[in-house]
Amino acid sequence: MSNAPSHLKYAKSHEWVESVSDDTYRIGISDHAQDLLGDMVFIELPEVGQALSAQDECAVVESVKAASDVYSPLSGEVVAINEELVENPDLVNRDAYGDGWLFTVKASDLSELEALMSAAEYIELNSDDDH
Repeated sequence: MSNAPSHLKYAKSHEWVESVSDDTYRIGISDHAQDLLGDMVFIELPEVGQALSAQDECAVVESVKAASDVYSPLSGEVVAINEELVENPDLVNRDAYGDGWLFTVKASDLSELEALMSAAEYIELNSDDDH
């Protein structure tokens, strides 16, 4: 399986979560997910100010193979989106955990972080995909 940085938390639906400050979190899709999807051609992001609930469909990533919904791992308000992805959706392919981030949420319920997986748990869950 592709890499999964240990400082991030992961959702079963392949989103990663990175703490930016006490209650603000950057969200993207895992390297594993972008690898399965292939070359990104279009990304539809949520709107800044949009209120999200955990597990809400909030974005769409389209690749040459398929379109896939992105689910918010946390409830809260979208406070930033990665505008670079409009012109360069392939940033997700090149740097899923860096420049390919999707959006940032000001979380309203930090207890939801407990439902997310560690990198080791995420790798274990997805290790069967590689066979």
